[in-house]
Amino acid sequence: MSVQENLYEVRRRIEKACERSGRDPKEVTLIAVSKTKPVSMIEEAIAAGQQVFGENRPQELRDKFGCLPAGLKWHMIGHLQKNKIKYVVGRACLIHSIDSVELAQAVNEQAAKCDVIMPVLVEVNAAGEESKFGVSPGETEELIRQIAPLPHIHVNGLMTIAPNVEDPEQNRQYFRLLKQLCIDIAGKNIDNVSMIELSMGMTGDYEVAVEEGATFVRVGTGIFGDRRTGIL
Repeated sequence: MSVQENLYEVRRRIEKACERSGRDPKEVTLIAVSKTKPVSMIEEAIAAGQQVFGENRPQELRDKFGCLPAGLKWHMIGHLQKNKIKYVVGRACLIHSIDSVELAQAVNEQAAKCDVIMPVLVEVNAAGEESKFGVSPGETEELIRQIAPLPHIHVNGLMTIAPNVEDPEQNRQYFRLLKQLCIDIAGKNIDNVSMIELSMGMTGDYEVAVEEGATFVRVGTGIFGDRRTGIL
């Protein structure tokens, strides 16, 4: 299947998941994860109406931002090192992977230099996997309270990367946990915090994530094919 056909299929499945859960499809934004993919494939996606893309590597985001049409929305979805923040602030519309006070402070400093307010999500390691970044669910509210006063970032919600499983139903518990955590923190009415976004769900489990309240789903392989070979 082509990039265009894959995009149409992913969008159809998102709409069906919204129907099953009584949601409006307009509540869900599809992020096409274009990491390691050539500009030509991204241009195919743009031709099919896709305007929102996600990158894992800051330098790759910088380079693609510079050579593709203005007006696209770029999301930084991968782990972010402090020395790479300069490539992201001013280009990305949202950073999904804030997992420490130190990283938030560094983003705040760069955003101040650029005279912008950088929207961010806090990354939660919902399944407690040692191989994953993110704070534990129990530490999430405290981290948000610590970074909320920073004047050049704004906390918009939460993100998680669920385990790589054969049966997507196994990850429903983690998406449900993140949704409830988001509701609980929203109820605390913390200044400079808007718990309105949930970034969760990838190629293997985005339909379950949508059913559990995702507002962003991050789909790469399901659109562009295997990232190691480029084969669709």
